[in-house]
Amino acid sequence: MDMPDERSELEEALDALDRDDLVKIVRGLLANGVALSFHGKRTAVEIARRVRPRVTRREPKLHVGSLEDQCHNLLVEGENLQAMVTLYKFRGQVDLIVTDPPYNTGGQFRYNDRWDSDPNDPDLGTLVAKEDGSRHTKWIKAMMPRLQMMKAMLKPGGVVAICIDDNELFHLGMMMDEVFGEENRLAIINWQKTTPKNSRHVSTTTDYVLVYSKDKTSTRTELLARSEKADRRFGNRDGDLIGQWKQGDLTGKRSPTSHQGMIYAIQSPFTGELHYPLETRHWAFEKATMKAWLGEWGSPYEERDLADGKPKALVIKGAPTRFDLGFDPSHPRLVQARDRALERLSAGNWPKLYFGVKGDAQPMLKVHASHVKAGAVPTTFWMDEEDPDRLVAIGSVSWAASESGRSREGIEELDAVIGTGHGFETVKPMSLIRKIIQIWCPPSGLVLDPYAGSGTTGHAVLLLNKAQEAQRRFILIEQGAPENGDKYARTLTWRRLRNAITGERPDGNMAEPLGGGFEYRLLTKTIDARAVMSMKRDELIDVVLTSHWETHRRTAPNLQRLDEDGYQYLIGRDADGEGYFLVWNNCGPVGTLDIDSYKIVTSEAKRAGLKPPFHVYARYEAFQSPNVRFWKIPDKILAHLGLDENDRYNNADQGGEEEAA
Repeated sequence: MDMPDERSELEEALDALDRDDLVKIVRGLLANGVALSFHGKRTAVEIARRVRPRVTRREPKLHVGSLEDQCHNLLVEGENLQAMVTLYKFRGQVDLIVTDPPYNTGGQFRYNDRWDSDPNDPDLGTLVAKEDGSRHTKWIKAMMPRLQMMKAMLKPGGVVAICIDDNELFHLGMMMDEVFGEENRLAIINWQKTTPKNSRHVSTTTDYVLVYSKDKTSTRTELLARSEKADRRFGNRDGDLIGQWKQGDLTGKRSPTSHQGMIYAIQSPFTGELHYPLETRHWAFEKATMKAWLGEWGSPYEERDLADGKPKALVIKGAPTRFDLGFDPSHPRLVQARDRALERLSAGNWPKLYFGVKGDAQPMLKVHASHVKAGAVPTTFWMDEEDPDRLVAIGSVSWAASESGRSREGIEELDAVIGTGHGFETVKPMSLIRKIIQIWCPPSGLVLDPYAGSGTTGHAVLLLNKAQEAQRRFILIEQGAPENGDKYARTLTWRRLRNAITGERPDGNMAEPLGGGFEYRLLTKTIDARAVMSMKRDELIDVVLTSHWETHRRTAPNLQRLDEDGYQYLIGRDADGEGYFLVWNNCGPVGTLDIDSYKIVTSEAKRAGLKPPFHVYARYEAFQSPNVRFWKIPDKILAHLGLDENDRYNNADQGGEEEAA
């Protein structure tokens, strides 16, 4: 019986690969040993390079804060892959990406099959149901190009932290290993999202945060602020002149092949007893240092071989030990040492090595608060309430609810700021996001959230800036929920950030304002040379101001638009007091910088109190001046968006794509 001549999609996909593609795939498999393979992977990997930037429209009515504060943060309404491509000026400039993508539990993310052939298709696609047999593949294909763009947005030492649950944990981990490299994995954080419930099997109470660096060798993991409970462990019962201290450990963990020279006896000046490190430990300080500390109790010490199979002990000079025949604890040298030690104990300000508050305990170490780092290192297990200062290298990490909050707290925080009825069922607690920001974003760093949702990340940045007097900035990207007729970037997300900044609350009361501000932007149609040259003046002004950057100040605050006072060419200014000008003929189009337009530029700059250089956008440059920095239209606009005037897309048919509403 003849079988029908049907070829699988996999066979067709393999036939479509050229030799270089096949070599690349084979090398990847041989190099890594394990690789994530899925139908459409080649397309997913290439999509990010084919997405075109979009025209960005400022929405002044939705800006929040003073003109100066608006220039520091962004809330972008639009599809996040398109938005990251459009935000070319921030590529390679982001310190931390912290985000919470859809968990693929059914009906939470959209997928458009046409993106395989045209990633610029404006349709967001349909919601992927839990019953969809290809939902995992669709989720992976949606995430892969976005992970690639996230990596491109990061600084060399930048960090990405992605929240996820167990539905896609393993797929995401393999993608992160592939995009960022397994060697750049910083942590797998396991945080307690809820209390245990009755279950037929294992009660799921935790979610995860996968943390990777762009380049681990350039990444800095900061300290967390030390808790009040940790601070309470310090005291000063002996009147120590250095200040508060706590009990510490004189020993370290013993290695089978090292530290043998640091396992010896120490004689107590109080009792004459010999003290050894525990079986699995060794003295953690140099022998000369230990000898000096012991001598501070009033008696000289010497090294002596006790024939105990250990290195020479540190004992009171001339005093017997229990290894001596006829050992007598009332030996004059021991009595003298005890009297001197008790006298020093009564006087206070004890030495760094001490034997408990009465002199009858194992030797201990005084750890001064002033000598301890002002924070806590992120540890592998944060549930330990009895020993909050225990330091363990970060790796697979568990964060207790007391440290990172629960999901319910996230909902309650959102309710308090904007009221109930918002429709969000899962919101990350701000304590979790704040903790991540504290660890991996410097006080003046830039935070990006491509899946902004209700705006938790932006709210957390504002809170930390207020509490720490920091200057962190945020970029939030949110499309909203078009299936519900609600682009909630401009409703829920915007309202939460506005209320956090102003202190407004839904019950009419006022909370403490966090201050700050942000600029609201909307992504519209795709952009190319033809689109730039056909723009009306108002639209072109927004494109100029939102895309402009210079190498030496790429992450400078956003440019401020100047609409008042009837300027002919002046359109904006920057934080350094430099002006931005668009030479525009009365009825369009873009004009030429000549001697006449230059005179208008200098006149308007003087009127606005601006200093050179004057940044002039025009089609051609017929006049030059050392006071002018000329930016050619459309070339420089396209370059600032990562495009080139001769790019093939600039000659492509627009296909009647309509501007977004």
